[in-house]
Amino acid sequence: MKKGSFVSIADCSKEDILQLMEETARFEQNPNQDVLEGKVCATLFFEPSTRTRLSFETAVNRLGGRVIGFSDASTTSSSKGETLKDTIKMVSNYADVIIMRHYLEGAARYASEITDIPIINAGDGANQHPSQTMLDLYSIYKTQGRLSNLIITMVGDLKYGRTVHSLLNGMSHFNPTFHFVAPEELRLPDIYKQFLDTQGILYEEHTDFSPEVINKSDILYMTRVQRERFTDLMEYEKVKNSYILTNEMLDHSKPNLRVLHPLPRVNEIAYDVDDNPKAYYFEQAKNGLYARQAIICEVLNLSLRA
Repeated sequence: MKKGSFVSIADCSKEDILQLMEETARFEQNPNQDVLEGKVCATLFFEPSTRTRLSFETAVNRLGGRVIGFSDASTTSSSKGETLKDTIKMVSNYADVIIMRHYLEGAARYASEITDIPIINAGDGANQHPSQTMLDLYSIYKTQGRLSNLIITMVGDLKYGRTVHSLLNGMSHFNPTFHFVAPEELRLPDIYKQFLDTQGILYEEHTDFSPEVINKSDILYMTRVQRERFTDLMEYEKVKNSYILTNEMLDHSKPNLRVLHPLPRVNEIAYDVDDNPKAYYFEQAKNGLYARQAIICEVLNLSLRA
C-alpha cells in the first residue's frame, strides 16, 4: 500500500489487506484506545453520507482524536467557487489526516498528490470505496471463516456501484468465482471484466435473479440502483426495481450464505429478510467502525501490531 494515503484498494497487496484485517480484529476486541490523542482528522464530505461519515467520526472519537470538517459542501467555500485544490491545501494546515468523499472519480487520488498529509478515500464518484471494501472483506471472513475460493454473487447496480468495483479488486487475491446479476443498462463495465480476465478469475453474467444463482452462492452482495448517478430520470425509473430479494428466495440457499449490502437500501431487500439469520448487512455496517479505525491508524503509522 502507498504509505501515507488510502486511495484505492488496488494499491494494497494481499499482505496489506491481511494486515489491515488483523488490526481490524484487534479494534473489534478493544475499540476504545487513546492512540489518536492530539491528532485532528478532517472529514470532507462533498456527497451525502450516513454510515461512512458517522463510522469514520466515531472511529476517531473512540481513538481519542478530534474531528473537524463538513457534511454539506453547500456550507463551505466550494459553493463560492473555491477549487478542490485550494480546499485541500487549506484544510491540510489544520489536520493530520483528511477523510474525503467526492462526486468526481479520481478526486481522492488528485488530493493525495497535492498535499503531504494522508488522504483516505471515502468514495469518489462511481470509482472506488476502499474503506467499504475492507469492512466487506472482514465481514466475508467473519461469516465464512475464509476469503479463498468463495462464490460471490453481486446484484443490482454494477455499472456505477463503487463498492462493487472496489470489492472486485480486494477479492482478486483470493480466487473467487463471481456471478454478476444486472439489467443490461447497469451491467459491469468492460474495464472490470478485463481486469478479472487478466487475473484469471472466473465470472458469469446474468440478467435473471434466479434461484439457481442464489442457491450456489456463499455471499449475496445486494446493491441499490443509485438515482444520483442517472442523468435521465426515465432510465432510473426503468431499472430501479429490477431485483428485489425476499425472505422466501433464501429458503433453499446454502447454510453458510450471508446477505451483504453496503447500504442504504431502498427496496432491493424486503424487510422480511431482516430477521433471517442469513442477513448480515447491519452487522456488516458495524464492522465498518473497526475497519476504519485500522485504516486511520495505518495511514498515520500508528498500527497496533502485536
